[in-house]
Amino acid sequence: MQTTRLKGLTIAALGVLFIVPDALLVKITSVEPVVFLFWRGLLLAISFLVISLARYRTRLVPEILKCGLKGLFCATAFAISTLGFVVGMKNTAAGNVLVILNTAPVIAAVIAWAFWKETLPLRTWVVILVCVSGATMMAIGELGKGDPLGLLMAVVAATALASNLNVARSKPDSDMSVVLMFGALALAGVAALAGGAQLPSGRDFFFIALLCLVFLPTACVLIQIGPQYIPAAEVSLMLLLETVLGSFLVWLFLGEVPPKLSLMGGLIVFSALAAHGWAEVSRYRKARLAVD
Repeated sequence: MQTTRLKGLTIAALGVLFIVPDALLVKITSVEPVVFLFWRGLLLAISFLVISLARYRTRLVPEILKCGLKGLFCATAFAISTLGFVVGMKNTAAGNVLVILNTAPVIAAVIAWAFWKETLPLRTWVVILVCVSGATMMAIGELGKGDPLGLLMAVVAATALASNLNVARSKPDSDMSVVLMFGALALAGVAALAGGAQLPSGRDFFFIALLCLVFLPTACVLIQIGPQYIPAAEVSLMLLLETVLGSFLVWLFLGEVPPKLSLMGGLIVFSALAAHGWAEVSRYRKARLAVD
């Protein structure tokens, strides 16, 4: 059991590390959101297909069919969460979106309890509440008024993310990462209908391609696999680390110095997740010693 949990936490953490450059690479591009969504969806669909073919080869189609209707749900939820995040960022202050997205671990835990009667140990709830508080402190400096549509889409994004990971968790014998290509393709289709099928400048296309052909597909596959080993709430919890490290990269390369409150919040999130990881490793070592 401890080995499985440690494996799940490691996979989720690696996924988060690959998604860290997302904020930086989005910020240094100057394309319209709908154009960004089109290329993000199209290139991710291609990347997911290549990764899935490399992993499963001739067994890919049976693996996709094995996911069933839950796989279709995960693909749809992935597309909706991405759409909600981008539209939310466009229509309201980034701080508003981040505060709402930071509730994803709590939403995931509530969904897991309501539908699958899965409960979390008290120590995990403590870590979730501490991390959500720290992440909220990071975002609070950017809080501002915005279009209600932006706030609504941020709620949609957080709920879709939590739902996706929970449904993936409910079918641990299936690899839901193989259906992400369909969600990404649907996202590209919606963006194309909205006029997003435009060629960006060479500079912008380079950064979009770097993000969507290297970092994001690796991150999304690892994060989607995570719920096979640990609760969806804990996978969502690990994603809060991206808020900290992503902000650090933007600070490092673009000189956007975060306010002191954000630094304090980031330190709280990082410390809580580090303590959580250390505690899991310690429990794993004690379990091995007990067996030996």
